[in-house]
Amino acid sequence: MQQVPFPLSPSLWAATAAAPPPTQPLAASLQADVLVIGGGYAGLSTALHLAERGVNAVVLEAREIGFGGSGRNGGQVIPGLKYDPDALISMFGQERGERLLRFAGSTADAVFNLIDRHAMDVPHVRKGWIQGAHNADALRIAHDRAAQWARHGVDAQPLDRAQVGRLLGTDRYLGGWVDHRAGAVQPLSYARGLARAALNAGATIHTDTPVTGLTRNGGKWVATTAGGPTVSADRVVMCTNAYGGDLLPGLKTSVIDANTFQVATAPLSETVRAGILPEGHVSSDTRNLLLYFRLDHQGRLLMGGRGPFREPKGQADWAHLERVMLKLFPQVAGIPFEYRWCGRVAVTRDYLPHLHEPQPGLLVDIGCQGRGVGLQTSMGRAMAQYVATGDAGALPLPLSPVVPFPMYGLRRLYVNAVAVSYTHLTLPTKA
Repeated sequence: MQQVPFPLSPSLWAATAAAPPPTQPLAASLQADVLVIGGGYAGLSTALHLAERGVNAVVLEAREIGFGGSGRNGGQVIPGLKYDPDALISMFGQERGERLLRFAGSTADAVFNLIDRHAMDVPHVRKGWIQGAHNADALRIAHDRAAQWARHGVDAQPLDRAQVGRLLGTDRYLGGWVDHRAGAVQPLSYARGLARAALNAGATIHTDTPVTGLTRNGGKWVATTAGGPTVSADRVVMCTNAYGGDLLPGLKTSVIDANTFQVATAPLSETVRAGILPEGHVSSDTRNLLLYFRLDHQGRLLMGGRGPFREPKGQADWAHLERVMLKLFPQVAGIPFEYRWCGRVAVTRDYLPHLHEPQPGLLVDIGCQGRGVGLQTSMGRAMAQYVATGDAGALPLPLSPVVPFPMYGLRRLYVNAVAVSYTHLTLPTKA
């Protein structure tokens, strides 16, 4: 599996997370009903829900729990998908589209319910998500988006410029909308909480155990690990997202593994903090390469967005986010930045999560599209039901073939060029 170095300094989440449950590398070959590859949200949720069904599930994680995107994201728990309700129904038809909407709309519930049910040591807040509109066209789309969700019974409202300014603490957006289902978690603590819950339910987790090969032998799947021991299982669920390397031919080139960068300030004073996201919302905007920001549980302001495709070379690779934060929130001028980190995300061709079954008994889940915390938690529950029962109706999306991006190398160069240009983005003028 792909080996990715840690950023130049520990992330905010690594510095403030609850301790992980004790795990060890795989020391001896074993057998399982289901092998789960990847110790992020999807893999851990799958293992948890399988174990609760009495299925013998083994998780193999190449590094540590939450090493990939599950431990490096912004921690925003946003329900839904990249497409609006009307578009999803048009794409999938009324019956499947409505079912997909119910699934996508409940993903935030899944996260907060698990935190409560398992008494996880996870700082969290659920005050809603605001999407700020960066231009007039985006404002029309945002207001229509709110209306569509409202027609499906969601507590969502359009916001004008003054409302967004008051709730965000910046006057750089023209308006937007609010979705009260959303919230935020300490993302690495949540991954570790899922792992602890899965272990308590009877699952087995081995960390620092990269899977180097996956073959079919005598009706069983056999996973070879870098240390030598193997795991033999009836079924395999692969949940490596942007960190899967070349374990499954063609999977790596079916997504663009873009880098998302984040910075965090020192804790804000009570006076400054009172004027930024004062009611506890989280936010991301309407740009194609969006900005996203929130306060953490210790009062730091976080700002995230795209950066260079390559791994970072120095603090200058985060400078554009620091500039943007000061433009959006000039009230934080003079407050030092304490943390800078990044992680990979998997962008699919159609901006939807993908489920593949390239061979019988091998299920692959890939693609988060900025909704990973809730989406992959819920996807794990759905995949566990499918693997345990064989009921394809448990899956929110139809199984699809693995299809590489056409001219993958050129596509990757294009995405990198867009990301570089994004570092020079401008903001709407002040009111």
